[in-house]
Amino acid sequence: MRVVRPPVGTRLAAVVEVPRGPLRVDPGREPPIRLSLIVPTYNESRNLEELLRQLTAVLEPRLSGEYEIVVVDDDSPDGTWAVAMRLAERWSAVRVMRRRSEKGLSTAVIRGWQVARGEVLAVIDADLQHPPEVLARLWEAVKAGADLAVASRRAEGGGVSDWSALRRALSRGAQLLGLLVLPSVVGRVSDPMSGCFMIRRSAIAGVELSPLGYKILIEVLGRGRIRTICEVGYVFRERLAGESKVTARLYADYLRHLIRLRLATLPARFPRFAAVGLSGVGVDMALLFLFADPRALGWGLTQGKILAAEAAIINNFIWNDSWTFRDVARQLGGGAARLKRFARFNLICAMGLALSVLLLALQVDVLGVNRYFANAVAIALVTAWNFWMNEAFSWAPPVARRAAPVPLAPRRAAVP
Repeated sequence: MRVVRPPVGTRLAAVVEVPRGPLRVDPGREPPIRLSLIVPTYNESRNLEELLRQLTAVLEPRLSGEYEIVVVDDDSPDGTWAVAMRLAERWSAVRVMRRRSEKGLSTAVIRGWQVARGEVLAVIDADLQHPPEVLARLWEAVKAGADLAVASRRAEGGGVSDWSALRRALSRGAQLLGLLVLPSVVGRVSDPMSGCFMIRRSAIAGVELSPLGYKILIEVLGRGRIRTICEVGYVFRERLAGESKVTARLYADYLRHLIRLRLATLPARFPRFAAVGLSGVGVDMALLFLFADPRALGWGLTQGKILAAEAAIINNFIWNDSWTFRDVARQLGGGAARLKRFARFNLICAMGLALSVLLLALQVDVLGVNRYFANAVAIALVTAWNFWMNEAFSWAPPVARRAAPVPLAPRRAAVP
């Protein structure tokens, strides 16, 4: 822990030590309060006073004495942290953390949550682009039972102010990319890149978080224990003072974050399935050369691809049935049951094969890509399809049958 020395006259209670170690939120802190709102800042000295005035105007009537506002500043060159400490003299709910060895909005939010005492944890940007009054509706949603309440630009009543067509396209494109890479996470809310939300501490307590970039909500959705979600519409405002922190690097971090979460949420069987698929790639590549290459049999690209792929499917089924899904296969049985599994496996892979052939022809015949590189790309794109569908249908665990009730013997009439 590093102790931050406050300016002379600042309340000692307003100064927060910077946590170290893993980004993990404790189950609870004493004495508990109802809400902890984190405000991550960097060069926001011109916005901070107005922001805190509006935040306290919203929260004080509803949670007087039962909330705190934790300003987490990344050692801003404009002295935002010092401004926050002076303002903490005016508003007793304000606490300040000054970070010097770490940077980044997402980690700032989590470090704030680590020192927070609230049963509900929240975050809002410091640039006044999120209207503070939306917090009142988020709080009502949490009180009504939501594990997570999100301020959304795309929910009913939401929108953006004067965004350009390019900015709108970039925002939509980022969301579509998230839906492609991580649909089960990004698809849970209409605005997964929102920077204003509330979450129950219990939903993320004990979970080690590992965010990248600015999109902390995606990390929370991907790793938290969240059952019920409520979205509240709001109109995104333009910044009044200061400069935007959005850069091209943030989009790269966003993509890396999506991939990291995708890998972290893969089922335990997937590495085995991928290894089996890799062996199938070897079979597929070798036989594609044998059947389709002009230096070998030269039977044509489409015909050669179909034959090579079917041989790879047989190879993959044998390995998956005896290794990847061995425990489920034993429950399902052999003989006719195994033939049914192979038929389902073949059908699912054939549907993927149709897509693979289309992609291969498109790359080779239209784009002029090397046939072997194009074949590898096509295989990679259908691997996810094959796994999810086969796990759901080919090797679905048998449903436990409920024992039929044993009929009771009719009671004999009592002998008089």
